[in-house]
Amino acid sequence: MSNMLDMSAEQMSIGEMLAATVPMARTLDVQFLETTPERVVASLPDQSLFHNHVGGPHAGAMFTLGETASGAVVLAAFGPQLSRAVPLAVRAEIAYKKLAMGTVTATATLGRPAAEVVAELDAGERPEFPVTVEIRRADGAVTGEMTVVWTLRPNDAGAPAAG
Repeated sequence: MSNMLDMSAEQMSIGEMLAATVPMARTLDVQFLETTPERVVASLPDQSLFHNHVGGPHAGAMFTLGETASGAVVLAAFGPQLSRAVPLAVRAEIAYKKLAMGTVTATATLGRPAAEVVAELDAGERPEFPVTVEIRRADGAVTGEMTVVWTLRPNDAGAPAAG
């Protein structure tokens, strides 16, 4: 994560930043189709190396796609805060709804206004906020629904007290 803190959004796209700092996203060849501070759309190409026993994307690959999309929206929304806080996933829940086949796409949406989260950070708190993710196959059917709860951990959190 320290490499991420040294890069600015102006120098590198969110997708490039994630590929550079999160090897799993690079391994799965996650593609970023849309990146805004409120919403990210990412896709997982159909790759036989990551198939399950029925020929679709493995549940772990779909989880990684969803978590990666959620992380991308966190970076897009809170990039200016990276000099003072580290984004960390706290917990995640996923429901597999329908059989996924072929390329799947995850749409991650920030669950709270970024300004609220930043206000908590400004107040010295360690804010938590949800990111919801819908995973769809090419025909538009929702194959998975996921919620990832993230936090912004202040850089001085856990540092020994002076004195």
